[in-house]
Amino acid sequence: MLAFRPIYIIMVREFKRFFRQKGRFFSALARPLIWLFVIGSGLAQIVQAPDRFSYKQFIFPGILGMVVLFQSMLSSLSTVYDREFGIVRLLLVAPITKLTVVIGKIASGSFLATTQGVILLILAPFLGIKIGFVQLLSMLIFLILTAIAISSLGMLIATQMNSLENFAGVMNFVIFPMFFLSGGLYPVKLLPKALQAIVYINPLTYGIDLFKHTLLPEIYRTGRGTDFPVEFDIFMLLLFTLITASLAVVFFNREGKLVLLGRRPRG
Repeated sequence: MLAFRPIYIIMVREFKRFFRQKGRFFSALARPLIWLFVIGSGLAQIVQAPDRFSYKQFIFPGILGMVVLFQSMLSSLSTVYDREFGIVRLLLVAPITKLTVVIGKIASGSFLATTQGVILLILAPFLGIKIGFVQLLSMLIFLILTAIAISSLGMLIATQMNSLENFAGVMNFVIFPMFFLSGGLYPVKLLPKALQAIVYINPLTYGIDLFKHTLLPEIYRTGRGTDFPVEFDIFMLLLFTLITASLAVVFFNREGKLVLLGRRPRG
């Protein structure tokens, strides 16, 4: 049975941890600004943006996706830290279901990522992107859907990791490829066919595509805009969430049984 109070407690704990870690807090704010105004300004000199749009406007949905990606994944991967310091063991022997623990972790990472995405939307008017109430509400919903999908993936990966030393590998072989192969910096249709196959199984692709639909609706006419219909983007995010979250619960439940037997999970 799903208990909401433990989920709330797990979320509060993750929020306290985030704001206590000053370096993590400021890096979360600085990273998108560097990509948008430093790297974006440099790439704008060599990349031809669609008509009537600057390159900074074009990559802004991708920068939002990057914020969601990094925060969702890093929050979910904090489970590895908790495992090494015994927090996970306490959660596993507590009188709550494993489903509650997994949902609590996913919810906390998603809420943090969504909050940072909403804060970053403040920059939209300065880039010439108009956001009305409908667009803001749509972005809130799409940020939540994307954050939940990425957090579910992060939680699934966390169930397979037992050491913080593996974190560098996740950064290099999961997070960065997901960002670069998401359509955030360039249209998916311009990528080679072999790379497009990877893009289509990347949940961040569909989140960024939803952001483009909302923030840059006129980009359709340029031929370099969104890649999929809104309904398809939402369906893929929900499907990906269902699959990865279910697998995370299965593996986390298996880990709980091993802990109760006094064994250390492999990985």
